Amino acid sequence: MKSKLWGGRFTRGLLPELERFASSLAVDYELYPYDIAGSIAHARGLSAARLLSKSQLLAIERGLRRIKRELDGGDFKFAPSDEDIHTAVERRLTEITPAGARLHAGRSRNDQVALDLRLYCRDAASEAIAGVAALVDGLSRQALAHASWVMPGYTHLQRAQPVTLGHHLLAHAEPLLRDAARFGHAYESADAMPLGSGALAATTLPLQRERVARELGFARLTENSIDAVADRDFALDLAYACTTTSIHLSRLGEDVVLWASAEFGFLRLADEVATGSSLMPQKKNPDIAELLRGRSSRAIGGLVALATVLKGLPLAYDRDLQEDKPALFATVENTFECLEAAALLTERLAFDRDRLAEAAADTALLATDAAEDLVRSGTPFRKAHEAVGRQVRDGSFQPHGNARQSVMARDLPGGPNPRRVAARARAVRREAAGLRRWSESHPPRLPT
Repeated sequence: MKSKLWGGRFTRGLLPELERFASSLAVDYELYPYDIAGSIAHARGLSAARLLSKSQLLAIERGLRRIKRELDGGDFKFAPSDEDIHTAVERRLTEITPAGARLHAGRSRNDQVALDLRLYCRDAASEAIAGVAALVDGLSRQALAHASWVMPGYTHLQRAQPVTLGHHLLAHAEPLLRDAARFGHAYESADAMPLGSGALAATTLPLQRERVARELGFARLTENSIDAVADRDFALDLAYACTTTSIHLSRLGEDVVLWASAEFGFLRLADEVATGSSLMPQKKNPDIAELLRGRSSRAIGGLVALATVLKGLPLAYDRDLQEDKPALFATVENTFECLEAAALLTERLAFDRDRLAEAAADTALLATDAAEDLVRSGTPFRKAHEAVGRQVRDGSFQPHGNARQSVMARDLPGGPNPRRVAARARAVRREAAGLRRWSESHPPRLPT
């Protein structure tokens, strides 16, 4: 059983069918850049603790860089005994240099996997913030260009009160800014270094945890070795941020689907963001927007799957945790793709000003304005509401003013007054630029 990292305890191997069942290599292959970076940092820590000689450290670093080149180029030869990417890298390293057998001192796959996943989550959160920033910038540009275009606002999908198109578009940008904050929290949640925790009880070896944390750019160390190998809260935080983002993209997609319909006619789809029908020659379908709706299910399902894996696990590490990665990786990749698609869709939306104005000319939209006029003259609001309601019911309602005057009068912070909308659109663009700068200042920090 020498082919296994744990083979000394066993005289017979796992059944071939169960080898395939237990293998995670097809999924955790994605972690190889982080695994190699973590191994380089760990080797340097071992050297600082005088557990590796300088020549051994040099041989290990050279070997790990060679392995990365092989993996980058698709030349790495996997062995049937490779249970996961961590096993494969260590197996190959020991083939390259005898010093490779010294690398795992003071380290378990438990804290090794936790490290790799934290590095992955940190980078994914930063990349997601960049994706959110691009979409928010596109929405704010459209909002600024349409800050004064009057349209109906809706509740219960029924015309309600006048707003502006820019105000409505910013209503999609605001939740995305909150999503960016959630990704920022996910980054901070992952930004603790678990190496040195071992299998669950740390190690008797004098590891230099602070030094390794600095090598990998971590802000802090994990504080409890049992929790460090069992914790996946940081992955849940990332999956939750992906889920709320996907829900918000789904709502954006729904508005595009509605507005592109003949029944609304508020926008025209560019050819580059629409598809046709294999049967009906006249069709121009909002498939991209529909997919933003549909693919939100992947994120929601991934979050539930991850939470279900973690539910009820005894401390510390359990093999169930191998199943954290399929759900998380799929959720993250789906979010990246949806953010990119939404940004491309948003920048190519063309709105029909005449149709928006026609819909906003519905006099019923001004019923609340009429009630508030009565309030200004001293009528209690409930009586004013009843009086205007009777006029609408009887067909005798005659508004004073129009939709444009209505939105101009709504000159409160957060309201649809065009001046307010334009100012907020500029502020949102600045926030998007700040998010982009934050992401650029938090690139992968991996030793080379």
